[in-house]
Order: sequence, then C-alpha cells, then structure tokens
Amino acid sequence: MADTPGNSLFAEPRLNAMRSAVFLDRDGVIIENRPDHVKSWSDVRFLDGSLAAMRRLAAAPLAIVIVSNQAVVGRGLLDEEVAWQLQRQVVAEIAAGGGRIDASYLCPHHPQAGCPCRKPAPGMLLQAAQDLDLDLRRSWLVGDAVSDLEAARAAGVRGILVRTGRGAEQQNLLSGPIASCLVVADLAAAVEKILTSVEEDAA
Repeated sequence: MADTPGNSLFAEPRLNAMRSAVFLDRDGVIIENRPDHVKSWSDVRFLDGSLAAMRRLAAAPLAIVIVSNQAVVGRGLLDEEVAWQLQRQVVAEIAAGGGRIDASYLCPHHPQAGCPCRKPAPGMLLQAAQDLDLDLRRSWLVGDAVSDLEAARAAGVRGILVRTGRGAEQQNLLSGPIASCLVVADLAAAVEKILTSVEEDAA
C-alpha cells in the first residue's frame, strides 16, 4: 500500500449527511503498548474492557475510526504489509467481539520523516473526514499520548486522554491549549463520556 497520508485499510464514502466520529488510537487504548513494539499477533493483548467498550460504542450513530502511528515500520523493525495485517487482525477481533470499525489508518513513517499523517499532525483525521464525510467539530479522539491530543486539536476534534498505555505518564505533560482536555481511566470511561454527550446533543 502506498505511503500516502492516512493509508486506509478500508474507508467507504457515505452518502448520508455528515456525521460525527470517534477516532481511536490503537496501542495503549484498545490493545496494550509494548516497550519492544507490537510486531506479531502473539504480541497483541486487548486491554481489559476494551472489547466490551467497542461493542457498546458500535451501537451509537457514530463513525468509528482507528488512527495509529506505527513508526516501527519506518525504523525498519517491521514490514509495512505485516503492520497492515496486524491492523486487519485487530479490526477482525473487534468485529468478532460485536464491535465495528468503519475505517482504519496507520502512519508507517519514521518520527523524523516529517510526514503529515504522523500524529501530532492531523493528516489521518483529515483523510478520514474526506473519505467518510465526517463533521470533525462534533467528533472525538481517544488517545494515550500528548501527540494524540495535539492531532485532535489540529483537526478541530475534541480530545480525550486515557490513563492506560502511556496515558498516566503523559497526563503530567499536558500544557497549553490541551491542558484542559478530558482525562479518564480507560476506553470504557471515554465511551461513557462520549455517549452521554451524544445523548445530550440529541435531547
């Protein structure tokens, strides 16, 4: 798959009116982060409660999109096609658990490459908005790092930091425009906040 901003695993344009979305970082939010990176399916461990949270989120009228930095490819530690296969397997496991993913993106580039798709740049979010006809102003991004929140802000999306993965440490780095972002325990808590907001907006 070509090295373009927001490489898409699958993203079908919608014909209905613009809708809001939930963007999800993958490692540290849905599955465990690993200090030596996720390089094979045997490395994948779903965080406690994440599949149940995804199942609950799937019932909401929201697009659900994974946006994942995978510099392990750019560093030469993992072939890009293997990275995509792992992404597909994660998506399939979520679906098997009753959840859904409407589109999935990853950035394979090295952190020093300066690409527009690597968070904190908003490229993957902007590409998804174009592919799925999304209203970014009414969307959320759930991540475990400052870079996730900065990407959310750059795209005009509301950011939520979870304390899983790197989140507990990254919380101490919140400052400036992202200092007031919402911080919650995990994906389940983030989903609760999002669904409450959706219900309030619909009332």
